[in-house]
Amino acid sequence: MGNVILVKNPATGQVVKEVQINTEEEINQAIKAGHDSFKKWAKVNAHERSRLLSKWSQIIKEHKEEIAEIMTLENGKPLYESLGEVDYAASYIDWYAEEAKRIYGRTVPASTETKRIVVSKQPIGLVAAITPWNFPAAMMTRKAAPALAAGCPFIVKPAVETPLTTIRLVELAHEAGIPEDVIQCVNGSGSVVGRIFTSSEYIRKITFTGSTPIGKQLIKESANTVKHVTMELGGHAPLIVAEDADLDFAVKQTIATKFRNAGQTCVCANRIIVHENIAEAFSQKFADEVSKLKVGNGLDQETQVGPIINEKGYDKIVAQIQDAVEKGAEVLVGNQYNADKEQGYFFVYPTVLTNVKQDMVIMQEETFGPVAPIITFKTLEEAVEIANSTPFGLAAYFFTNNYKTGTYLHDHLDFGIIGWNDGAPSGAHIPFGGMKESGLGREGGIEGIEPYLETKYLSVGNL
Repeated sequence: MGNVILVKNPATGQVVKEVQINTEEEINQAIKAGHDSFKKWAKVNAHERSRLLSKWSQIIKEHKEEIAEIMTLENGKPLYESLGEVDYAASYIDWYAEEAKRIYGRTVPASTETKRIVVSKQPIGLVAAITPWNFPAAMMTRKAAPALAAGCPFIVKPAVETPLTTIRLVELAHEAGIPEDVIQCVNGSGSVVGRIFTSSEYIRKITFTGSTPIGKQLIKESANTVKHVTMELGGHAPLIVAEDADLDFAVKQTIATKFRNAGQTCVCANRIIVHENIAEAFSQKFADEVSKLKVGNGLDQETQVGPIINEKGYDKIVAQIQDAVEKGAEVLVGNQYNADKEQGYFFVYPTVLTNVKQDMVIMQEETFGPVAPIITFKTLEEAVEIANSTPFGLAAYFFTNNYKTGTYLHDHLDFGIIGWNDGAPSGAHIPFGGMKESGLGREGGIEGIEPYLETKYLSVGNL
């Protein structure tokens, strides 16, 4: 990698910009500056922190088109998706601007008349974040906003594929009046910066969105200094279509959740589980609609599915499709590619597979691409067994108009986020996070600020 990161447009392979890699000394200096700013930032009253966050959000919205274009250039997603993500990113700042004023304590009745017990909350300290390439704006603000609202300084390392969006957001935070030492960005490889973050005595919390193996490593390394951690890790989302589902609606919602960002999201549907009595009808309707999706450069107005982020991601997707076909899967649509490894662009056309079996790799591993494998079930118990047969538990979806079926699926699916007739359940106001190996903690909602706070209680005696 040398001393610079070459940020490339995954739709063309062309270099968008060079970004300087920070040295270990520079990163440690930034960490020390963040630590030193903690006492002052923690004392800024909640209403002022709220005002500054609101100002940051306002400025981001004023630069919406600029940020979206940067995001599409370095990430590849369609421009309309990038515009939507800017709004989504700002919504987290808006939410936590309000939550900053609602960090409440409480008085607890004492066991004796001579005591009074008071519980209070205080910021945890310097927070370090490592964010992914697939949502470079929203994943940053979902971490930065509650940290800053709680009174914690914040330092972020963005993905090497997409640092430009984060750099611009941090610049706008400074423009809004948030001190430069209170929110900072450093750039470098994840392994190097992660080690510096986890070993630093000044950092009190690590928040990470990314793969489960890397998350596990960060948890292990953070244990040496007993840091608090929030982990939003891998997923392998099932989507169940019950026999009574509205097929047209289910198809529309499945496309929305499966092919957003070319299927490169941790909550997109990876396994489509359809009742055998409607499988043929659903599969055909689904394939017909998928075949209409426009693939291309995210800057083109008609594009609905952009490129794969890099060669590694592309190779994984192709290998999963080939494995499924070799084991008997039928391709209803797709299994087409437009890639040039020398030039550095990678497109996988939306693909629908039927006659899928559990032993296929695509049913066992997260795809992170625009491929929809369809498997059938006879009973709800079987559907749940297929859905839960994974170490991951981030998101799940099901479609039914029967309240008994819906209640049963909700109660038996081991996932932190569930959409019932809803392919897009995310939002700043909801607690986002997974079960099992999909993570620790929640981001968003009233729960999302708690990981940035310590609970302290005071017992006053001799009253």
